[in-house]
Amino acid sequence: MNLSFFDQFASPCLLGVPLILLSMLFPALLLPSPDNRWVTNRLSTLQLWFFHLVTKQLMMPLNKTGHKWALILTSLMMFLLTINLLGLLPYTFTPTTQLSMNMALAFPLWLATLLTGLRNQPSASLGHLLPEGTPTPLIPALIMIETTSLLIRPLALGVRLTANLTAGHLLIQLISTATTALLPIIPTVSLLTALILLLLTILEVAVAMIQAYVFVLLLSLYLQENI
Repeated sequence: MNLSFFDQFASPCLLGVPLILLSMLFPALLLPSPDNRWVTNRLSTLQLWFFHLVTKQLMMPLNKTGHKWALILTSLMMFLLTINLLGLLPYTFTPTTQLSMNMALAFPLWLATLLTGLRNQPSASLGHLLPEGTPTPLIPALIMIETTSLLIRPLALGVRLTANLTAGHLLIQLISTATTALLPIIPTVSLLTALILLLLTILEVAVAMIQAYVFVLLLSLYLQENI
C-alpha cells in the first residue's frame, strides 16, 4: 500500500520510452495560437491580461536592466503554472514533482544571475559575501556561511517546489483512499472526509499557483542582487 502511494510520482513509459517530455510539452497546446487580427476572442484577451499582470508583478522589484529577463521569467511562470495545475487532474502526471527537473530549471537560471553579477559588477557581487562592519575575527566564518547560503539557493528552489507539490498530491491520495474505503462502512464519516478532500483540493490549486509564483519571484530577486 505504501509503495502504491508513490507510484503516481514515477514517470509513465510507453514501450520503454519515458513520457515526461510529452507531459512537459502538453501545456503549450492549451495556449491560443497567435493571430494578426485586431479583434480577438475573450480567451485571448483574458490571456493577454493575465500575461501583463504576471509580467508587471515580476518586473516590479527589478530596474530597467533586469527587464531584459521579462520574457524568460514570464515564460517560466506560465510553464510552471500550467504544469502544476494540470497535474491536479485525475490520471495525470506532474513533472514538477521530480527533483531532477526542478533542479534543471533552478540551477542554470541561478547560475545565469550569478554570472551576470560577476560580469557587470564583480565588486558588488563579491561584497554580498561579507557584510559591512563585520569584526575581523568573524570574517572567515561569515564568508564561509554566506558562500554556503549562496550555493544552496538553487537546491532550496528545487526542493521547495518538489516538497510542496509532492506533499499535496500524497494528502489528496490518502484522503481520497480513506473516502472510498469508508463509504460502504460509515457513509456519514465518508461524506465528511469527502468535504475535507474538496477543501484540500481547493487549497492545492492555490498552492500550485503560489509555488510557481514563488519560484520565479525568488529568481527575480536573485537577479536584482546582481544587476
